[in-house]
Amino acid sequence: MSDGLSKPTVMESIDEADGQQSGKEQSQKASPRTLQHGWAAWWNGLMTGGGVYLFALLQILLFCMMLWYSGFGTIPTAQNAFDLLSYLLTPFEQFISDPGEDLTRVGSIAMLYFLLSLVSLGLLLIGTLIWYLVKTHPDPAFPLPEDRRQSVSRQPSFTYSEWTEDKNEDDFLDLDPVPETPVFDCVMDIKAETDPATLTVKSVGLQERRGSNVSLTLDMCTPGCSEQVFGYVMSPREQSAREYLQRASNILTAEELHKKALDPFILQTEFFEIPMNFVDPKEYDIPGLVRKNRYKTILPNPHSRVCLTSTDQDDPLSSYINANYIRGYGEEEKVYIATQGPIVNTVSDFWRMVWQERSPIIVMITNIEEMNEKCTEYWPEEQVTYEGIEITVDQVIQADDYRLRLITLKKGGEVRRLLHYWYTSWPDQKTPDQAPALLQLVREVEEAMQCTEEKNAPVIVHCSAGIGRTGCFIATSICCKQLKYEGITDILRTTCQLRLDRGGMIQTCEQYQFVHHVMSLYEKQLSRAAEE
Repeated sequence: MSDGLSKPTVMESIDEADGQQSGKEQSQKASPRTLQHGWAAWWNGLMTGGGVYLFALLQILLFCMMLWYSGFGTIPTAQNAFDLLSYLLTPFEQFISDPGEDLTRVGSIAMLYFLLSLVSLGLLLIGTLIWYLVKTHPDPAFPLPEDRRQSVSRQPSFTYSEWTEDKNEDDFLDLDPVPETPVFDCVMDIKAETDPATLTVKSVGLQERRGSNVSLTLDMCTPGCSEQVFGYVMSPREQSAREYLQRASNILTAEELHKKALDPFILQTEFFEIPMNFVDPKEYDIPGLVRKNRYKTILPNPHSRVCLTSTDQDDPLSSYINANYIRGYGEEEKVYIATQGPIVNTVSDFWRMVWQERSPIIVMITNIEEMNEKCTEYWPEEQVTYEGIEITVDQVIQADDYRLRLITLKKGGEVRRLLHYWYTSWPDQKTPDQAPALLQLVREVEEAMQCTEEKNAPVIVHCSAGIGRTGCFIATSICCKQLKYEGITDILRTTCQLRLDRGGMIQTCEQYQFVHHVMSLYEKQLSRAAEE
């Protein structure tokens, strides 16, 4: 039995020896072949690696450019590029994992990948060239009139409120005059040709304080711009915007006023339909004008601009001040003057305007600083002289929501009295949550106006840019008179009237809603007084 069991073992050993010997013979036969074709295999491997590398690189570059053109960020683009690289190298895993694979098989694919690489490179270059030509030489959507005289500029963001005038109002421009308002004689140059721009507005939440809002597009010319004056015929869109400012109206009874004041959606929709009526800065061609504007794009509407008297008729800058005459209740002319908060370069001009217009009251609705400077302290602690005008502060009265200064002005033997109301209850960086304080100020100023000697002189109102809080105060004053004498109010009509005189008045939707709240409160006060 032992002899029988040992035989298979011996046979297996013989077979293994034969197999090893056969393997050696095959390796010896393959060795000369490998030496013979070594350079060819090396060249095939080099071609393969180079082709694959070039192909993968070009595909990744092409893919990255497509993603960047589509608006993807850097990190998502890189992640997608690595995914593409992994996909492209997947077919070569079998060649890498199998060391015995004949490189000639791989080399046969090299030329195909090389050709594909060249095609990809060509597509990449052509695509880049087309994109460059499109970006650098865009064709206008429609031809623009060459003789356009005045235009409305875009409003980059009208979620801005008065408390951020340093950013918000710096982006605003100014717009149209209205035929009903007379053109005041003054020296002013307007460029003959300017490019038209558009006003862009978008509905936003009432509590949103910052951000861009772009949806409503209005392109308008100054209402005072006519064919007889400038030789320019307004387009239908411009005519429509002009007519809206002149005719828009929404008369509210007491009940309708209360209901509307509590409906922010209706107020928001109505507000963003009103053209802002800003003036393009390019329309002013006065050298050195930038030194007299707090915000380079907040300019006075030319037709109602306050012009200072000047002995130098050849210097238009000497007669310039960023201020507009504003119509009052019943469209009475020159009831108010809306102006920017004085800067260091315009303090003298401001007091020249006060004296020239014989204004008995100044209403200031801004702090000296709210994050940034909003207004220069243009009044003295006791006494100062500007342009021959002696300004003396006689008394300071501190009230709950404002500070009243009693000021005496003297020039050439003439003495005048001036009341300076500094409203300090407007909160920084937002619209007031409560209406009584502003309403009380409006009523006190109206009562003081009735007691002054210069009853027909304009009340000067300013904030920082002279359009947001200033617009709220003047609109409230006008609407209070209308509600008192007529029993109705038309805040929409009043807002349009203000913007015809000075672009951007009542600057934000929040301020527009706030005026409705103030008027709703005033109506309730009138109703209670009538019942008593």
